[in-house]
Amino acid sequence: MGLWGRLRGRQSPTDSRGTLDRGAARADVSHLEQFVATRRGVEGYVEPRTAVTETTIVLVAADGEWTRRRIDGPDTARRLSRDLGIPVYDAQVTGYPQRMRDWDENHRPPTTR
Repeated sequence: MGLWGRLRGRQSPTDSRGTLDRGAARADVSHLEQFVATRRGVEGYVEPRTAVTETTIVLVAADGEWTRRRIDGPDTARRLSRDLGIPVYDAQVTGYPQRMRDWDENHRPPTTR
């Protein structure tokens, strides 16, 4: 079984997600894999499922560049992080690194007033 098959797990047809969001797609996992492969010092931060969105993972590179994608639950996020060889944290416990906020500040589009 490939990585996607292991990550998707088995869901019953009666599994009700209970959110307004779609689940993770293969494109989401591919994007995460590509992000890790093309950046250094990447860490993962798992964000919990809410009433509006499914569980997500934020990947933050050493320079603060970041990306967020849906993932099929916290266990899947931890398994993906292990497979990719990156540390993973619970965003509700640790918060996000300062370098992520610094990246946003330095890459914000200019505002027009």
